[in-house]
Amino acid sequence: MATIKSVKARQIFDSRGNPTVEADVCLSNDLWVRAAVPSGASTGIYEALELRDGGSEYLGKGVSKAVNNVNSIIAPALIGKDPTDQTGIDNFMVQQLDGTQNEWGWCKQKLGANAILAVSLAVCKAGAAVKNIPLYQHIANLAGNKKLVLPVPAFNVINGGSHAGNKLAMQEFMILPVGASSFKEAMKMGCEVYHHLKAVIKKKYGQDATNVGDEGGFAPNIQENKEGLELLKTAIEKAGYTGKVVIGMDVAASEFYGKDKSYDLNFKEESNDGSHKISGDQLKDLYKSFVSEYPIVSIEDPFDQDDWEHYAKLTAEIGEKVQIVGDDLLVTNPKRVAKAIDGKSCNALLLKVNQIGSVTESIEAVRMSKRAGWGVMTSHRSGETEDSFIADLAVGLATGQIKTGAPCRSERLAKYNQLLRIEEELGSAAIYAGASFRAPVEPY
Repeated sequence: MATIKSVKARQIFDSRGNPTVEADVCLSNDLWVRAAVPSGASTGIYEALELRDGGSEYLGKGVSKAVNNVNSIIAPALIGKDPTDQTGIDNFMVQQLDGTQNEWGWCKQKLGANAILAVSLAVCKAGAAVKNIPLYQHIANLAGNKKLVLPVPAFNVINGGSHAGNKLAMQEFMILPVGASSFKEAMKMGCEVYHHLKAVIKKKYGQDATNVGDEGGFAPNIQENKEGLELLKTAIEKAGYTGKVVIGMDVAASEFYGKDKSYDLNFKEESNDGSHKISGDQLKDLYKSFVSEYPIVSIEDPFDQDDWEHYAKLTAEIGEKVQIVGDDLLVTNPKRVAKAIDGKSCNALLLKVNQIGSVTESIEAVRMSKRAGWGVMTSHRSGETEDSFIADLAVGLATGQIKTGAPCRSERLAKYNQLLRIEEELGSAAIYAGASFRAPVEPY
């Protein structure tokens, strides 16, 4: 069996022009692999530490410390290890080489989650290469999952919140082609709706409004959230996919939650007088009104990351019909997932590998979620790279859903294009999650 011969990290750049960490793992049989780490804009306060340099270079966002931690601490310690032992290597890096903990578990304060994750992702690719099997199959084997599933893509086609310069408080409006019969058809539906949406926006708001945000979605100067939902409804109708393409939202409510425990829907306005502040209960009722009027199947981060009370209320009231997704609430952290399961706080996990910092912990969070009967949505970050790892992750873990931006911008398309390749490779064995996106497989 080939062993790890060398590990080398470097600083590269993400889709927002900020530095990030990339790592190469070379094996004793001269095979080598490469992985890169994404970065978020609206990050939850409970995410594992993303180690940045500070200072003036790159406006403090350099990652030379994290790169050095890979090259001087992690790399020498992994030489000679078996790359197929994902759990062993991840636990060694997290618990022994780093070893820092807080109330929510291993927090990666010493080495940085970005340093550890770059190596964890690369080791996972190396393990697949050694076994001479596709990455998605290797991930499925690591998790004990027997059934591969192509996910429903959740295309972020209207950007707001911290991802755009408009007045829109809620961060993402997504379309999900649940009525497609294959991933290939889902891409066709998504692209067609996207282009119809572009035409609708251009006609209503002008050419400038079709410029795209961080994730490839449009960012017209929408004044209120309902306006965004209305645009999606119109675009879906014009494309001829009413009933086949449904809507998802990522509210990112932590971004506009105040110390007075109110939610300010006008938080981006410079002349904000506080007149748009509402309570958690009022916000809950606003979501319920949206769901009654539009084909919404998923609402992510509807409340602040510490507002467990309103999460639980919303889940109890509409959770049968709509998936309530925890992102900032859960940060892909098994301990926070356990708390949310116990409190019935939400009913779906947003899977972001860089929130927790290792492949092994990510798999554990997914397994816990599936055993609880939850949905799982694999997710990119707003600062992305050309690495398509999460496409294979979504298939291997049979999450049934993936969000990785609009069908626009190459760092987003890298993931969607990889899923097209995987579907082609699986041939007649390819299963598309479709309407079963919340529970595509039995828990593993």
